[in-house]
Amino acid sequence: MNTSILHIAIVGSGSGAFAAAIEAVEHGARVTLIEGGELIGGTCVNIGCVPSKVMIRGAHIAHLQDHHAFDGIPRNTPRIDRRAMVRQQQQHVEHLRIAKYESILESNPAINLLRGMAHFQDASTLIVRKTDGTEQTLRPDRILLAVGAQPAIPAIMGLAETPYWTSTEALVAETMPQHLIVLGGSVVALELAQAFRRLGAKVTLLARSTLLSKEEPDLGAELKAALEDEGVQIDLHTVPESVHYDGSGFVVRTVRGEIRGDQLLVATGRRSNASTLALENAGIATTRTDNIVVDDHMRTNVEHIYAAGDCTDQPQFVYVAAAAGTRAARNMTGKDVALDLSTMPAVVFTDPQVATVGLTEAQAKAQGIEADSRRLDLENVPRALANMDTRGFIKLVADRASGRILGCQVLAHEGGEIIQTVALAIRNRMTIADLADQLFPYLTMVEGLKICAQTFTRDVKQLSCCAG
Repeated sequence: MNTSILHIAIVGSGSGAFAAAIEAVEHGARVTLIEGGELIGGTCVNIGCVPSKVMIRGAHIAHLQDHHAFDGIPRNTPRIDRRAMVRQQQQHVEHLRIAKYESILESNPAINLLRGMAHFQDASTLIVRKTDGTEQTLRPDRILLAVGAQPAIPAIMGLAETPYWTSTEALVAETMPQHLIVLGGSVVALELAQAFRRLGAKVTLLARSTLLSKEEPDLGAELKAALEDEGVQIDLHTVPESVHYDGSGFVVRTVRGEIRGDQLLVATGRRSNASTLALENAGIATTRTDNIVVDDHMRTNVEHIYAAGDCTDQPQFVYVAAAAGTRAARNMTGKDVALDLSTMPAVVFTDPQVATVGLTEAQAKAQGIEADSRRLDLENVPRALANMDTRGFIKLVADRASGRILGCQVLAHEGGEIIQTVALAIRNRMTIADLADQLFPYLTMVEGLKICAQTFTRDVKQLSCCAG
């Protein structure tokens, strides 16, 4: 082995880890990829993004059969074969894992997979306890920590003794619960609550505060109305005092009384897996919640150690992890590149979808920016009218003095397909006037951005349907 070649050890095998491994090899390094679990590929492909979006799409198709708004098309109540849904879903998962992870290892001899759990002996030394019980010592030139996160389980009396679900179990459950109780008020809780409701389960959701409490308040409030209209029971500002399982069902006790259901889903956030690494032996700084602290170059406070993905204090999105992994690899191989998260788009895959980028009006004002905003309800968007689905709105935030676009919040069917346009506009420092003057194809949802931009200077209700 040529010891003059830069050796990078990457702990983890998810999107951030693989993006870094591929990039590092392209820049001449050799990589040891360390994975302690049975499957490579991390959360997204195995138990997160991919299976959840397949399930959500299937639930959407089921919902449309009985709840569409079009005359002349008979409605019918679908018969759900959950086992068949899960089988097809997991076939997609396996296909993507093989295509995007396993085949890359097979075709890239510069990436060596080492199976085992890694921890620091000191800042320069990793000890890997392999699956056969033996240990291997590594002293690489650079180290990237990309160990991901796992569901965070709240300290509720009795909960640990019950057979509750996390999203991992919920996504592969082959039987439908009659009454699913969901704990949580953010992304995973909302996506899965709606999906199970659309597949026929009664659903009660208990949220510690409001829905999507870190976002623009109107987003959570109007999404709540949409979910309740579909039959989801939502109790805000509700924290369970205790949970009991009697062998056939769950009893969740709150200050408002008892809630009984045959299944319980805990979706109250995720916590970093970094606690398994013995970071204290390397002197690596973390937050109070064990997230590894990194700068915009993915550097930890230890010079040769980097981190990326959900185990860090960066936003927990797979595309952030992949971008961070790529940039970390470039920096570990001598480059100087930062990750700019100021125009990071985010999507919640409910229906309607929640999509955001940049600053809210409140965030802009907190930064001392004199901001202006306009909200356009979707009843003013021709495509939404044609779809017979006008739930939601588009809100644009701009610098009052210059008109430069600062942010956007969207609640709309396929809102995720709208938000990237604003991300590009912000990245290119476009103004509201620039956006209003763009050509958008008529009868598209993204045209709502143009119409919303026009509301800064005119009454759009007085314009013709496709006024330029």
